[in-house]
Amino acid sequence: MRYQQVADDVFTIRGTDVNMVLLRDGRDLTLIDAGWYGDARTIEQTIRALGHRPEDIVAILLTHAHLDHVGAMNHLHHRYAIPAYTSPAEVAHARGECHESATPLDVIKRLTDRDTLAWAARITAAGGLRKNTVPHIQPFPTEGPLDLPGTPIPVPCPGHTSGHSAFHLPTAGAIATGDTLVTAHPTSKIKGPQPLPNFFNHDTPATIASYAALESVPADLVLPGHGPIWRDGIATAVAQARENAAHQRD
Repeated sequence: MRYQQVADDVFTIRGTDVNMVLLRDGRDLTLIDAGWYGDARTIEQTIRALGHRPEDIVAILLTHAHLDHVGAMNHLHHRYAIPAYTSPAEVAHARGECHESATPLDVIKRLTDRDTLAWAARITAAGGLRKNTVPHIQPFPTEGPLDLPGTPIPVPCPGHTSGHSAFHLPTAGAIATGDTLVTAHPTSKIKGPQPLPNFFNHDTPATIASYAALESVPADLVLPGHGPIWRDGIATAVAQARENAAHQRD
């Protein structure tokens, strides 16, 4: 199954080696991140399996503008007129006005084992080499809690990209951490909470520094952009990620 319910009215959707989060309030939905370009069908199928229509998505929130998170945003906007929002500091990145992503050459240099090779093949098939800017994206309409299903609260945590945001989900006691803190990745040999390998990060020291903003959030449930759900609290996850950061590869 490509989705699971992790709390009341909170679901995760498993795309191509990437996670998305769906929040529900009655008939209305908020989608956090949109996978790869090729994950559009998975998103639509999940929403229909839950008894909804794609048109029920009120907005898409973007943690950061890497290709494995912006994927289906243009499809959902063009077909269903769904708006998208991100941090004001991430808007230019999402619109393609600057670049803070690993390049294909960065990946090719690291194709040294079967797991990484298999991952590279999967993401290429899912649109990993396709340019996918989001010209319609807008900055968050308000500061603090957003007036959207799930009442998500943006938590600035720059580093992986300059405008990266996590989202605190207070009614669920959860936090969606995007790529600031993950629990696994095919390119990493580390298991458990960690930053992504350094070549994925715009600024790895800033990524680690941003953990200070995460660890104070009252959340027992951690929903990472990559890897399995973490149920032992964000403070414990941050502590382990800090320890694992020293062992993460370039």
